[in-house]
Amino acid sequence: MLNWEDPINALKSKLSSVFHPQVAADVATALTAGDAVSPTRARTEVPPVPEQAAATSTEVHGLTGLEEVEFGAHRLSVDDKRMINCRADVNQLVPFKYQWAWQKYLDACCNHWMPQEINMNADIALWKDPNGLTEDERLIVKRNLGFFSTADSLVANNLVLAVYRHITNPECRQYLLRQAFEEALHTHAYQYCVESLALDEAEVFNTYREISSVHDKASWAMRFTDSLGDPNFHTGTHAADQRLLRDLIAFYVVFEGIFFYVGFVQVLSMGRRNKMTGVAEQFQYIMRDESMHMNFGIDVINQIKIENPQLWTAEFRNEMLDLIREGVELEVRYARDTMPRGVLGLNAGMFEEYLHFIANRRCAQIGLPEQYPGATNPFPWMSELIDLKKEKNFFETRVTEYQTGGALSWD
Repeated sequence: MLNWEDPINALKSKLSSVFHPQVAADVATALTAGDAVSPTRARTEVPPVPEQAAATSTEVHGLTGLEEVEFGAHRLSVDDKRMINCRADVNQLVPFKYQWAWQKYLDACCNHWMPQEINMNADIALWKDPNGLTEDERLIVKRNLGFFSTADSLVANNLVLAVYRHITNPECRQYLLRQAFEEALHTHAYQYCVESLALDEAEVFNTYREISSVHDKASWAMRFTDSLGDPNFHTGTHAADQRLLRDLIAFYVVFEGIFFYVGFVQVLSMGRRNKMTGVAEQFQYIMRDESMHMNFGIDVINQIKIENPQLWTAEFRNEMLDLIREGVELEVRYARDTMPRGVLGLNAGMFEEYLHFIANRRCAQIGLPEQYPGATNPFPWMSELIDLKKEKNFFETRVTEYQTGGALSWD
């Protein structure tokens, strides 16, 4: 695996542990006599470190951006950059190596929205009307607000407390900061819905501790946040890098790419029937954001695979397939729990087929074989909502993918 540590400084510290400091400095000076030595050249030219010194060496991992500022360091080049284990300055945004990451950041900024912009009056009237919704429909609204209200907080925690420090590319970190803001915005949206409908806040936000199907998904995800958030965890070894890749797949492919989709279909189906249109519109904006998050995460995963092909072993691929199948089973349980009887023209069997279809797509996106041959999409309208670039939304209130004023095109 490539990494961009400074071999001369590393050698100094290793030699100093067994030789007099001046001797160690003289050896390092001799190695650097003449012109500057590139990291790759130096790695082959530095003589073997004495066995005793090698035994005291520590694991080398990527920079975090909090290191001491080195005066006189060379200017950054594109080739210095890597997705993980980068030893180049991660505080310098340019030059871009991954233009796609920067473009995703720009697209996300152009797609800004706020929950209070959405009119909730019709939802409030319908919710207050004792005959406005069936009990099954009310269950769908409350259960999904309960799951999503803490799910996006879990994702935000994972980004801020775990993922960010292990991704050593600044343009990708730029997008991660935007994603973290959007996760906070989504939590704000759920709070706004709960407040508007005068629901019991404690009941809704504590759902993931009271309802087993919600708890099981959150508990499953927390295993991977705890893993990456361990302060003693660092990338830089084969096992550690596979652990990071596994946890990224768990969060981007399974949690955001599978666990959210039963709720999206259920709430958006209500909107298509002119019920709870304000909540449904909030969810439509959220689904657009989450689709971008997932696609970004998949691009990061695939880039790590390209730069570190030794991680993508047959054994590891099988482990990832097990992870995805486990996620599908948990989401099928959630579908059955939120929809014990058929409602809105939907039933749990349709969701199982849909989740198989979604899982096949996720597998293909990261280079894994499909696990559910022949699975089809029983909700083709969902693809239209996710994939269309510009459209009037189905509630006839506003364009769903709009741009901020400074980025509008009046052509």
